Amino acid sequence: KNVADGLKPSKPRKKEINPLNPEQAKAFLEAARGDRYEALYVLAVHYGLRQGELLGLKWADLDMNAGVLQVRRTMSEARDGRIEEETKGGEGRRIDLSQSVLEALRRHRTRQNEERLESASWKDHGLIFPSVKGTPTNSNNLYYRSFKPILKGAGLPDIVFHELRHTCATIRFMKGQHPKRV
Repeated sequence: KNVADGLKPSKPRKKEINPLNPEQAKAFLEAARGDRYEALYVLAVHYGLRQGELLGLKWADLDMNAGVLQVRRTMSEARDGRIEEETKGGEGRRIDLSQSVLEALRRHRTRQNEERLESASWKDHGLIFPSVKGTPTNSNNLYYRSFKPILKGAGLPDIVFHELRHTCATIRFMKGQHPKRV
């Protein structure tokens, strides 16, 4: 006799989404100022890119003169390391960047060029947000060594990285942007 017969399985609960409010998002970006991933966080809050999309961005995807970023791939964790894959929807997308975001990316490029010159073991993969050695950034390192300490230092709620995407959407909805645009 199967003891589980007659039992009704419980439905999994959806995890509650806890985006930052506009003041908290501003405090987060202020706390991230000077961090080597500052520009990554600026892109995450302003445009809602996923963590894997951010880590998969290459300088070839960015046209600073036109102010356009092409999201073409995502960086995923696999057993044998990090791999590039198609974006979640299978299609890339074009993002027109604001001047403040472009300025953050310019500062980031300058910082990265300095790191490249100082490192004897730099491996250039063309990534916008590589590790200090030029290799793809480990998402756990980003999460625990940068993201979480910034949240804690700013006295913000303990959220997961993906909630920056929800923060972006929430702020855009609050500003009255059309849902399709968001």
